[in-house]
Amino acid sequence: MPKIQASTVAEHRATQRAALLDAARALLSQNPDQIPSLADVAQHAGLARSSAYSYFKSRTDMFDALVTDTFPRWAAHVGKHVDAAPTPGQKILTYVEANLQLVARGDHALVRALSGIGSSEALATSSKLLHDSLRVPLQAALAEHGTAHPERMAELIQSIVYTLSRMIENGLSLRAATSLARELLAPYVDKITN
Repeated sequence: MPKIQASTVAEHRATQRAALLDAARALLSQNPDQIPSLADVAQHAGLARSSAYSYFKSRTDMFDALVTDTFPRWAAHVGKHVDAAPTPGQKILTYVEANLQLVARGDHALVRALSGIGSSEALATSSKLLHDSLRVPLQAALAEHGTAHPERMAELIQSIVYTLSRMIENGLSLRAATSLARELLAPYVDKITN
C-alpha cells in the first residue's frame, strides 16, 4: 500500500484528487485542442496511472469534475476582486477586468475545451451556476451605482466582456483590452455616484 502524504486517508485522497484535477487543468490550458488521457493526467500529476482510475471512472468523469471545480474558481476570483473595489463604479470596472484577466490567463480556453469533452449535463448545470453567480455582484454594483435597470445593464456589460474576451483570444493584449473597456465604460461609471 502506498504511503499517504497527509494526516488522514480522507485528506490524502482529497489532495490526490486535487492534484489530478490541477494536472488536467494544466494540460488543457497548455493545449486546449489536445484532450489528455487519464494516464497523461496521472503522469503529469506524478501519480501512477491506476491512481487516476481510483478517483475517476473515465476521462469524461474527470472532465465533468474539472468543470464543477473550475467554474466556482472563476466566480470566486471575480467576486473577490469586485468586493475589494472601493466604489460601485470601480466594482463595475473591476468586474470586467477580473474576467478579462482570466481570459488572458487561459481559463476561457480551458472552459471552451471542457465544453467539448465534458458531459453536456454537467457543463450546462455548472455554466448556469457560473453565470448566475457572476451576475449577482455585477447587478449589485450597478444597483448601488444608481442604474435604473441593473439586469439589462449587466447584460450589456457582459456583452463587452464577451467581445473583449474574443479579442484577447485573437491576440489583443490584456492591457489593450482593459484600456478599451475603461475608455468605453469610464464615462458611465464616473457619471452617477463617483
